[in-house]
Amino acid sequence: MSEVTGPAPASARPDGSREQMMVFLAMAALFAVAPAVVYPVFLMKVMCFALFACAFNLLIGYVGLLSFGHAMFFGMASYVTAFAAKRWGVTPEIAILLGTAAAAALGMVAGALAIRRQGIYFAMITLALAQMVYFFSLQAPFTGGEDGIQAVPRGKLLGLIDLSSVTATYVFVLVIFLAGFALIYRIVHSPFGQVLKAIRENEPRAISLGYDVDRYKLLAFVLSATLAGLAGGTKALVFQLASLTDVHWSMSGEVVLMTLIGGLGTIFGPVVGATIIITMENYLAQLGAWVSVVQGVIFVVCVLAFRRGVVGELARVLQRPL
Repeated sequence: MSEVTGPAPASARPDGSREQMMVFLAMAALFAVAPAVVYPVFLMKVMCFALFACAFNLLIGYVGLLSFGHAMFFGMASYVTAFAAKRWGVTPEIAILLGTAAAAALGMVAGALAIRRQGIYFAMITLALAQMVYFFSLQAPFTGGEDGIQAVPRGKLLGLIDLSSVTATYVFVLVIFLAGFALIYRIVHSPFGQVLKAIRENEPRAISLGYDVDRYKLLAFVLSATLAGLAGGTKALVFQLASLTDVHWSMSGEVVLMTLIGGLGTIFGPVVGATIIITMENYLAQLGAWVSVVQGVIFVVCVLAFRRGVVGELARVLQRPL
C-alpha cells in the first residue's frame, strides 16, 4: 500500500508562486532605485502604460476576449481625472478615483453590449464603441476638443503631500502601479481567475459545469476597464494633460502590441512589453515618421523569434510560470 503524503512544500509546488513573488519583489526594487539613473518622468510613463497593458492582458490573456477599444476606458478616465482636478479642484486621489469610477461605469455598459458576441464580432463591437467615445470626446465641451485639458494641477495628496515634487509624484505612481499589479495577480490566482481560464480554454465545458459564463465575462471586462481607467487617470496627473490621443484607436492598438511582445497570458509580460514599446518611442523619436516603421519591423521580428512573447519564451525555457 502506498504511503499517504502531505501537501508538497511551497518550493515544490508547480504553480511557481514563489518564483513569481521573487520576480515581483525584484521588479519593485528595480523601479524603486531606477530614478537614480533614469529620468523619473519616463519611468512614470512606463508604469502607467504597464498597468494599462496588465489590465488589457487580464481580459485577453485569461478570458480570451480581444478588445480593440480599451483606449476608451484609459482615455475617459484621463479626461474625468483631469477635469475633476482642474475645474473642481479636488485632491489627486479623489480625482483618480472619479476617473476610475467613470471607466468602471463605461466598462459596465460596453461589456453588457459586447459580451453578447464572440470572436471578431466582440472585437468589432468594442472598436465601434471606442470610436463613439472618441467622437464624443472631440465634441463634448468639458474635454476641450482638440486642445484637450492642459495644465492639470497635481495638487496635494490627502491635502498634505505636494505632488509638484517629482520624487513625491514618482512614489505615488509607484504605489499605484504595484497595488494595481498585485490586485491583478490576486485575481488571476483566485478561484475566480481559475474559472476565467476555464472559460478561455473550453467555454462549452464551463457552461456544462454550471458556471454563468456571461456573468464571469462581464465581471472580468469591468475589472479590466476599471484598472485601465486607473492607469489613464494616473497618466493624466503625471503629464498634467488629457488629450484625444488617449481615446484614439491607435492607443488601443498600442496596448495590444505591448501585450503581444511581452507575452500574452503571462503575469510580467505586459510590463516588459510596455517597457520595450515606451523605450522605443522615447529613444527613436528623432526618427520622426520612421518610428512606426521601425516598430513594425521589431514587432515582426518578435512575432517570428518569440512566438510566445519575450516573457513567454523565457518562461518556456526556465519551465516556470512568469
